[in-house]
Amino acid sequence: MDKLIVLHRAALRAKYGAQALTKIDTALKALVKADAKRGIDTRVIAADLAATMKPFGVAPLPTPATARALKTVIDALAKARNPHYLVLIGGPDLLPMVALKNPAPDDDDADVPSDLPYACEAAYSTDPNRFLGPTRVVGRLPDLPGAKDPALLLSLIAAATSHKPLPRDSYLESFGLSAEVWQDSTRMSLTNTFGSAEQLRLSPPSGPKWKKADLAPRMHFINCHGADHDPTYYGQRGRSYPEAMTSTTVKGLVTPGTVVAAECCYGAQVFAPTPDAKGNPGPWPISLRYLGDGAIAFVGSTTVAYGPSAGNGSADLVCQYFLQRVLAGASTGRALLEARQKFAGERTHLDPVDLKTLAQFYLLGDPSVQPVTFQGHALARTKAFKQAFSAVQDRGVRGLRRERLQREGQNLARSLPRLQPTDEAPAAAVVKAVTPMLRESGLKPKDCRLVSYRIVGAPDHRTVHVYTALRQVGKGEGAEGAKGDAALPLSLVATEQDGRLLHVRRMHAR
Repeated sequence: MDKLIVLHRAALRAKYGAQALTKIDTALKALVKADAKRGIDTRVIAADLAATMKPFGVAPLPTPATARALKTVIDALAKARNPHYLVLIGGPDLLPMVALKNPAPDDDDADVPSDLPYACEAAYSTDPNRFLGPTRVVGRLPDLPGAKDPALLLSLIAAATSHKPLPRDSYLESFGLSAEVWQDSTRMSLTNTFGSAEQLRLSPPSGPKWKKADLAPRMHFINCHGADHDPTYYGQRGRSYPEAMTSTTVKGLVTPGTVVAAECCYGAQVFAPTPDAKGNPGPWPISLRYLGDGAIAFVGSTTVAYGPSAGNGSADLVCQYFLQRVLAGASTGRALLEARQKFAGERTHLDPVDLKTLAQFYLLGDPSVQPVTFQGHALARTKAFKQAFSAVQDRGVRGLRRERLQREGQNLARSLPRLQPTDEAPAAAVVKAVTPMLRESGLKPKDCRLVSYRIVGAPDHRTVHVYTALRQVGKGEGAEGAKGDAALPLSLVATEQDGRLLHVRRMHAR
């Protein structure tokens, strides 16, 4: 099988009813048929049925499903069928994410809901250190938590069924949106990806009300603040956090086939809308609003994400690597896998912020969708070549790519060092160097929490020290402040080697 679509029939039936489940079955059959015409052999797996799972030697998913059971099922399917694509049907209330331990201290996230473990060969665990080497292409076709009508899920299946790749020129124009304070970082990301940052909008003054012409480009790169269970992204100027984009102001403006990468904290969090005082349905999460209005893929974070105010790091890199691979003609799922591998592979080790970054970003959308037409070498565009090579050969080429990506992921899993908490205090030379950097960042050293980690597997004695403080955001000032008094974490991440400061960086919560 080239593509396995995994679902929980009992959970879908309980949520939407038998008639709706029949509609979902019909929609998935149409997707299977469309995939066959694209040279993709697809099978739908009802992972909660004993008869379906028996040939794979694992127990069916319980009702409700657990992340541990789902991980076991996916590992068994991957081992038996080695699929090029794995698709999860539904949001976390139907097929749960793995609640990984949060490696970044003091940012209010109790854990990191993640689909990364499903893309890795390591057995189930809540330790993010176990999942440094992804090898699988995984995406999720979400539905709306708490909904009684499967209209969103049906529309996403239909969009994947009808999608056709477009020429690269159709994706070269971009919509870039950044909090004003992060404009230098965002300009760099846009230039690295599209060759120009001329179309960048800053908040303030831009937003939250957009016109269809503003959102018309099929590539969207968003670097703003986000908040937990909040259908709004926020800008920033000083201590002002105005609305930059809301789920309501996006509605009806998205061009079909749009691909989105959002760095924002909680940027791709999927949650049930909050009804208003009269009981009317509240606004959807922005990620689902984009998808419901025609976007074909959305990559974002489930929790607090990090990046520098200038330069690129962490969330900036994962997002731009993903878009770059989409522009090169990769499927959205392969683009994310390659982005994850590039992000992890460029580092000698992953510090706590980067470890969280790798875990928290995931793909909403069918991972087999190819937004941009792949431009092969000159011979591949000739009539004789096309006559000689059928879909079977195309599938073989895709298999060669997966073989390379699997080897790359396995190498990362074997070679990257792990983080291990330690009580080891920073050396005096490190404290002396870091203290003025903290003050320059507006932080009082005595107010910072210090958490340290040994880098296990490094060829020398290496330690990472994370200094974190919370900057208060008052009521009405935006982002988390819109829900009351809260704080945004700011961290200095210092790497010590043999008693000296080797590297330091300042990371802001997105």
